[in-house]
Amino acid sequence: MNFLESLAKQFSGKPIDWDELEEALIHADLGVPITMRIIKTLQEREAWALLGIGDVIKAVREEIARILPRDPTPIRPATGKPTVILIVGVNGTGKTTSTAKLARYLLGRGGSPEPPLGDWGQSPLPRASAMLAAADTFRAAAIEQLDIWAKRLGVEIVRGQHSADPAALCYEAYQAAAKQEIDFLLCDTAGRQHTKANLMAELQKIKRTLGKLDGSGKGGIVVAIQDELGIPTRFVGTGEKIDDFAPFDRKRYIENLL
Repeated sequence: MNFLESLAKQFSGKPIDWDELEEALIHADLGVPITMRIIKTLQEREAWALLGIGDVIKAVREEIARILPRDPTPIRPATGKPTVILIVGVNGTGKTTSTAKLARYLLGRGGSPEPPLGDWGQSPLPRASAMLAAADTFRAAAIEQLDIWAKRLGVEIVRGQHSADPAALCYEAYQAAAKQEIDFLLCDTAGRQHTKANLMAELQKIKRTLGKLDGSGKGGIVVAIQDELGIPTRFVGTGEKIDDFAPFDRKRYIENLL
């Protein structure tokens, strides 16, 4: 997450080039709106004093601190019914493994308050129950992978045949979770780009179906999502192992930008 380190090296010992700075900030996935606000702030300050890279880093940190919520609402199980979490994202970003990591955390076995994970902040949730749904039915390997994780975690999994209807599978999983009074139902879905209309329509179908039941990016993307969508980051994957998962900590994130 220390994406400001390359920025510091790029502008060390030389005047700030606004075009280069704009490109660097956008490349860090901060997004255009945030980048423009940071540059505007710096240009206003430059009218009064000569700026260096230290001023840039300070301005970036101040803007990020302003955007990220201090105390995002933690995930808690709903009362009297399963809480459904859909795992979504583009291809190859580790959704299936992240589903297993989140399940382990919710089971009360992850997010240890001891270092290194504890450096991120919160203690683990009270022990809860979880069920997995293998709704990435486009990839047989994803179904098998999640099934392996379910066995390792000792949780039930609802799975179907390859190319089965994901919405129908999630419906079946919810019914099973409700019957067994499961706290959390985690649905692993197919990787999709927002430009793929058929896959996005399928995701809407899954959401509508569950609604009838009564309910390799850069570090800067965390800030852009909060700024533009108002969606707080709750967890971070810190590696590929099952234990490499922790609650997101705003203070540590800002401190580790450089």
